Parts: sequence; structure tokens; C-alpha cells
Amino acid sequence: MNNLERKAKHLLYHPDVPELMDRQQEYLEKLYSFNMTSPRETDKRSQLLAEMCAEVGENCYIEPPMHANWGAHHLHLGSDVYINFNLTLVDDDDITIGNHCMIGPNVVMTTAGHPVLPILRQNSYQYNFPITLKDNVWIGSGVQILPGVTIGSNTVIGAGSVVTKDIPDNVVAYGNPCRVARPINDHDKEYYFKSHKLDVWE
Repeated sequence: MNNLERKAKHLLYHPDVPELMDRQQEYLEKLYSFNMTSPRETDKRSQLLAEMCAEVGENCYIEPPMHANWGAHHLHLGSDVYINFNLTLVDDDDITIGNHCMIGPNVVMTTAGHPVLPILRQNSYQYNFPITLKDNVWIGSGVQILPGVTIGSNTVIGAGSVVTKDIPDNVVAYGNPCRVARPINDHDKEYYFKSHKLDVWE
């Protein structure tokens, strides 16, 4: 079994072999072009995003710069996704972001890790597991999401959190490690931020 096959099966593999690194370079060229676009080149950005990513839904926007070691080649975007600047993806495996998601600035999503056993790290072994954000998730600024994590629909992850395990639907979660703080509830139907009452409703 070669390294590409081992990578696809979530087994330990060597990421620094030519058959993988050559592909990465090709994808990184498109990401470089995306990051070099001017704010007025919205059509060009949309075109490059569609070429870079595994899939892109309607009305998606990513604020450059974005960093991704596979050039966002394994990024799957639903529709109506907004991503603020300095998104960092270690996208050796699939990263799936559902519909109506919002990602704050300086968020890191890493699908890759390295074994704890020192001899394996010394020999440059790596593993990957996918990350999934279901629909209508809001990720606060500076959040880090680690390999294999799924975040449930409608959930909010507070700024600065380190998400090491799955988080369920319809909750507010934060911390290091990230834990569920409370469900989304009737209070959220009355207040939009601390003691500030809602004056709009759809």
C-alpha cells in the first residue's frame, strides 16, 4: 500500500513523498492567486474558489488571506458560508462546512496529527481525520478545531476555544478544552447580546 492509499484510509503515512508534495504544489499555486486578488476582483475570487475547493455552494465568501497546506483542495463548502480573514486549514483530509455557517477571524482547523510515540515522529509519520461543521454553525474568532471533530447544527463555539471532541446540535460551547456551556434556549429569543434585547425577528 503506497502513501496515497494509506492517507485515504486514515492510516499512518509519510506526507513528504514526491507523489503527495507534487500535488500540493499545484493546489498551492491557485491559493496564492486567490490571496493576491484585490478587493474589487470579486468575480475572480469566486472563480478561483470554485477551482480550489472540493465543492462550493451558492453565495460563499472567504476574506483573504487564507492559508491551507493543500490549497483548500479538500474543503467542502455549503451555501451561504462566510469566512473572515486568516482562516488556516491543515486540509490533508476533508473539511466540510455546512450551509449558513459563519467563521470568525484567525480560526484554525487541522485534520492532521502526529503520533505520540517519539520514534514514529522521528520517522515523519502523520495521520489525518476529517472535520465537519453541520448547518448554521458559528465559530468565534481564534478557535482551534482538531482532527476528527464534528460540530452539530446551530451550535456556537466561543472565541478562543480548543475543540478536541464532538460538540452536539443547538448548544453554546467554549473553553480549552471546549465543553458545552448551555443549550440555545428561550433567553436567546429575547436577548441578542448580554442584556441587549432583540428588536427584530424573522
